[in-house]
Amino acid sequence: MAIRPICITGNPVLHTRAGEVVVFDDELKTLVEDMFDTMDKAPGVGLAATQVGIGLRVFVYDYDDDEGNPRRGVVINPSLEIGEIESGEADWDTELEGCLSVPGERFPLKRADWARLTGVDLQQNPVAIESTGWFARIFQHEYDHLDGTLYVDKLAEPHFSDAKEIIEENGWGEDGLTWLPGKDHLED
Repeated sequence: MAIRPICITGNPVLHTRAGEVVVFDDELKTLVEDMFDTMDKAPGVGLAATQVGIGLRVFVYDYDDDEGNPRRGVVINPSLEIGEIESGEADWDTELEGCLSVPGERFPLKRADWARLTGVDLQQNPVAIESTGWFARIFQHEYDHLDGTLYVDKLAEPHFSDAKEIIEENGWGEDGLTWLPGKDHLED
């Protein structure tokens, strides 16, 4: 088990659709264990394999759902069905989102309030989870990573332009930039 560096926006793996997992072996098991360790140390509530530089359709999550039930798991080769996304401006208080690959920044983003996630776990057992609220938001956010999309790519104006400016000011947006949870200090 190890903490892996997290890719910062600009790394091509973050902007490319991840490939399906076809081999379920010890290497995949180690990747998932490392992803949990990295997510916990960051700290985060979800982490996609692309964020640690691996172009596979895998993500982990750790979040108490809206009923307060602790939910922690891995989903491999997921599919995602979502409810309707309400129109209007995203709310700064209730729809604020962040990303470990755009560290320390937060912007409001409209998401569906309901999602149904399916896929498999490490033992290739079926996974099917219906979620609402923030739990649904986490699934949408991590699923987007697997399709090569960061949440800042989906922002409405003026937030899209603000995020782009912050990325440029930080010198991000190019290949090879990472940060290591527990070692690199990034301000929130």
